[in-house]
Amino acid sequence: MEECQTILNTFFTPVLHWPSCLHVIAYLYKRIAKMASFSMPESRNTIRTVGLFGKYGSRDVGDVIERLCAFSRDRGLNVLLEEATAEFMEQVCADSLPISEIGEKIDLAIVVGGDGTMLHVARNLARHGVPLIGVNLGRLGFLTDVSTERMEDELGQILDGQYVIEDRLLLEAEIVRDSKVLHVANALNDVVVNKGALARLIEFETSVNGEFVNSTRADGIIVATPTGSTAYALSAGGPILHPTLPALIIVPICPHTLSDRPLAVGSDSTIEIVMTVTSQQSAHVTFDGQTNFALHDGDRVRVRRAQRPVTLIHPPRRNHYEVLRAKLGWGEKY
Repeated sequence: MEECQTILNTFFTPVLHWPSCLHVIAYLYKRIAKMASFSMPESRNTIRTVGLFGKYGSRDVGDVIERLCAFSRDRGLNVLLEEATAEFMEQVCADSLPISEIGEKIDLAIVVGGDGTMLHVARNLARHGVPLIGVNLGRLGFLTDVSTERMEDELGQILDGQYVIEDRLLLEAEIVRDSKVLHVANALNDVVVNKGALARLIEFETSVNGEFVNSTRADGIIVATPTGSTAYALSAGGPILHPTLPALIIVPICPHTLSDRPLAVGSDSTIEIVMTVTSQQSAHVTFDGQTNFALHDGDRVRVRRAQRPVTLIHPPRRNHYEVLRAKLGWGEKY
C-alpha cells in the first residue's frame, strides 16, 4: 500500500513544465514495472498441474525428476511427465503424455537439462502459452538458471509469487516453393540458412518488409532473436541484445564481401531470404539447430515474429549481466 501511495502522490503532484512531466512518467513506468516483475495475481490458484521434462535420452535426470515429483505433490500440485522423459526413468513417478499432447494439460513446465532441452520444449509448448522454468544440470545456462542444489527452495519461492517473468520473442518461419507453403516451424534462438555438405558458398537475396537489402555469396545467414543473439549469431560476429529488446538481427556467415555486416531490425519486420537460381545449390534451413528442411533453388524462407511469445520464469535473484559474465568469461568487478 505504501508503494501505491507513493506512486499516487508522485503522479498527482502539480507539474509545472514538460521536462518534469517526462521525469514523472519515467518514474511511474520503472516503479510499476518493478512491482509487476515480482508478482502475478492468483499465481498459486492458476497453477494446478505441473509438467516435467528431462534432457532427451539422458538417464542422469531421473533423480532430479523424482525430487520434483515429490516436491510438487507436497505443494498440492498434480504432476505429468513428458513421455520421452518417462522412458528413461527406472521408476516412473507420474503418468506421462507425448510432448504433442501434454501442453494442453499443464499450467507450468519445469525443464531439467540445458539450454538445448529448453529450446526443444519451448518450441513444442509455444502454442499453449505454458510458462517454463529451467533447472540446469551443470553449468549455469542462459535459459536454465535454477540449480539442482537449491531447486526446492527456489521453486518454492517461485510458487509463492517471488519471481521474475520474461516474455521471449519467438520466430515463425515458412518455406515457400512455387507459391506454396511447404513447411512452417518456430524457433526461439534462430533460423539459419546454411550450405550443405560440400564446402562451397551459397547465393541468396535478402529483403526486409518487401524492400531489397542485398544479394550475398556466403556460407549462410542467421536470423536471430535477442535470446539467440548469444548463440550461433554471436560466433558469427553478431551483437549481443538484451533478451527483452524488441529487435531481430540478421547475421551473414562468412560472407564473400567483407563489407557485408550484421543488421538489427525491428521485431515486427518480415525477413525474406530467396535462394538464387544457380546450378543446383545444396542448402538447408535449420530451426534452433535442432530441426532442418532441405532447400531448392528459388525457395523463399520468410521469417517473422510469432504471435505468441515464450514465457520464462526466473528466480528473483536473476541478473542478465551476471549470466553473461559467467557464460562468456567476462571480468568481475575489482
